[in-house]
Amino acid sequence: MNTATETTIVIRGRCVVPGVAEGEALVTTQPISGWGGVDPRNGTVIETRHELRGQSFAGKVLVFPGAKGSSGWSAQFHVARLMGTAPAAWLFNQMTTKVALGTVVSHAPAMTDFDRDPLEVIRTGDWVKVDADNGIVTITRK
Repeated sequence: MNTATETTIVIRGRCVVPGVAEGEALVTTQPISGWGGVDPRNGTVIETRHELRGQSFAGKVLVFPGAKGSSGWSAQFHVARLMGTAPAAWLFNQMTTKVALGTVVSHAPAMTDFDRDPLEVIRTGDWVKVDADNGIVTITRK
């Protein structure tokens, strides 16, 4: 399926939540606040000074450094899952109890501890397949 205008990159990491999913990447270099930082009803970032403010993570592969804020983080992403607006998969660098629980309640594949920093490799709009079962992330850049 690759054409001359596409590049495929593979990175490896550790599974946090098993499963396989793929979708368009949404990348931010800023941590995400769950409580007060996202609107789970429509799957958008609403944090005032966040670089993704107004953008939707629904059905996308969310690539971010980690979670910030209160323990309400997981509640917001649990509601997003129930509303059908959660990310398709999660790729993050900093493991905390907030992000661990948030990814678990979303029931979407999640990975961390990569051999290459996903924030440096993946760009918003890239097509990303997350195979958390095997610890493989395949990025197709067009």
